[in-house]
Amino acid sequence: MARFLILLGVVLVLVGLAMTAGFKFPSWLGRLPGDLIVRKENFSFYFPITTCILISGISTLLFYIFRR
Repeated sequence: MARFLILLGVVLVLVGLAMTAGFKFPSWLGRLPGDLIVRKENFSFYFPITTCILISGISTLLFYIFRR
């Protein structure tokens, strides 16, 4: 478990460095059908529910595969 947490930390640091260097994620990620966007005059609310479900499913599958 400790090795996994260290690996996860390293991956998160690498993703953070890539994002600060200007790496862009695919444009469709975060703009899927089912993501809630409410825009009013002086207010904007965004909740990527479909993107969260997709990421959760993929991470669950990866955890299941690497757990074996």
